Amino acid sequence: MELRLEEISKIIRSQIKHYESTVEHDETGSVVLVGDGIARVSGLDKCAVNELVEFPNGEYGMALNLEEDTVAVVLLGSDVGIREGDTVRRTGRVVSVPVGEAMIGRVVDALGRPIDGKGDIASERYAPIESPAPGIIQRQPVKEPLQTGIKAIDSMIPIGRGQRELIIGDRQTGKTVLAADTIINQKGQDVICIYVAIGQKRSTVAQLVNTLESAGAMDYTIVVSATASEQAPLQYIAPYTGCTIGEYFMHQGKHVLVVYDDLSKHAVAYRAISLLIRRPPGREAYPGDVFYLHSRLLERAARLSDSLGGGSLTALPIIETQAGDVAAYIPTNVISITDGQIYLETELFHAGVMPAVNPGISVSRVGGNAQIKAMKQVSGTLKLLYSQYRELKGFAQFGGDLDKDTKERLAQGERIVEVLKQNRNTPLEVAQQVCILYAVVNGFLSQIPVEQIRDFEDGLHEALANEGAGILDAIRSTKKLDESTEAQLKDFLTDAVASYLDRH
Repeated sequence: MELRLEEISKIIRSQIKHYESTVEHDETGSVVLVGDGIARVSGLDKCAVNELVEFPNGEYGMALNLEEDTVAVVLLGSDVGIREGDTVRRTGRVVSVPVGEAMIGRVVDALGRPIDGKGDIASERYAPIESPAPGIIQRQPVKEPLQTGIKAIDSMIPIGRGQRELIIGDRQTGKTVLAADTIINQKGQDVICIYVAIGQKRSTVAQLVNTLESAGAMDYTIVVSATASEQAPLQYIAPYTGCTIGEYFMHQGKHVLVVYDDLSKHAVAYRAISLLIRRPPGREAYPGDVFYLHSRLLERAARLSDSLGGGSLTALPIIETQAGDVAAYIPTNVISITDGQIYLETELFHAGVMPAVNPGISVSRVGGNAQIKAMKQVSGTLKLLYSQYRELKGFAQFGGDLDKDTKERLAQGERIVEVLKQNRNTPLEVAQQVCILYAVVNGFLSQIPVEQIRDFEDGLHEALANEGAGILDAIRSTKKLDESTEAQLKDFLTDAVASYLDRH
């Protein structure tokens, strides 16, 4: 093939004519020191807090400490292959995670990457893990109940949509079970649930996912997992990731429930990072901003005003105590941030009272606003009766003659305790709760032996479903016990008790 000079010169002229000069500007720095998942980088003068920076081996890090000469970067992956003198590049964006409908039903890591083996998540929208909490004008009061399906909580320590309710207790007292039951109870309630596992064993998280799948709860649930085997930075950002995913749905006008399990391990992970990047420790070796660590997370829970769609984000943080010490540093921090706490007591748990809720120091600062009127009517005296029973039980242990009134109070208290017991993964609809609680508060169960209460209750719920559907529908529709519904319920309970006693 013969090349002609005219054609070559024509091509060169065309190339020169259309030549565009572009300059790519990257701000880079170099690694001064690396180790323990931390890199100190010099030269990143314009780096922002929480900004992503990229290392030569493809790993990313998050800028935390902005010092005079260096930036302390926590690595979001392995530090293997990163050497002193390596070039580090600014990305210009803060740590963000994918959000959207595609996340529902998936198990993701702290950066929103799928770890359930079900393929990539087709989400085009990203949101930064840190964002300001809604202001006062953007909120409305918490007044709509978030039903947990657990009698002891829905009656005595009610939770509302947009509330922050702490679940606190020693290890192995049923905190995670309580949170899982609440998620299972949201089936058909139009609530999207997010479970954030921080510092747990992988097997424990897998077991919980199986429980949710078998109950059909993964259809509306997202699991964010940062297990104990993962680096402290991933455990640190995991709850913010869960909150960001939930906020997307809240701003769409939907209702969201987020469980942080647990913030004790989150504080420990943050302490580990802080000590490595030389943040000065304060009380009990925790850095001084550990309160802000949790407050800026939990303040993002809100019920938005109707003008903003009326969506809500309800937070259920979990805190593990040591030997029941609720006055320790981290527990008191989180108690002061939240709108109440559910305290699970080890002694009650070992005595077979499950859920092991202590009604004395458990409280909801939203109270009756987060209950339907029927539950409010029935449970008004329940907490008082329960607390009186616990006091009287302490005195009765010393023996001595008890008067008739004290014996009656003790007998009723025993039945209240028995009624409030509930097996795991068996949440109960609120209308059914109202019926059995009405029965125990008003003395309908006084003739039934305590050991047979659970058997009677099972029969009562079955009978209500078959023959008392009208009563349940009336409670659901009016949300209160009017005179006619109450009269029907009294007659039904009287007949149910008489029938049960005849058979036994």
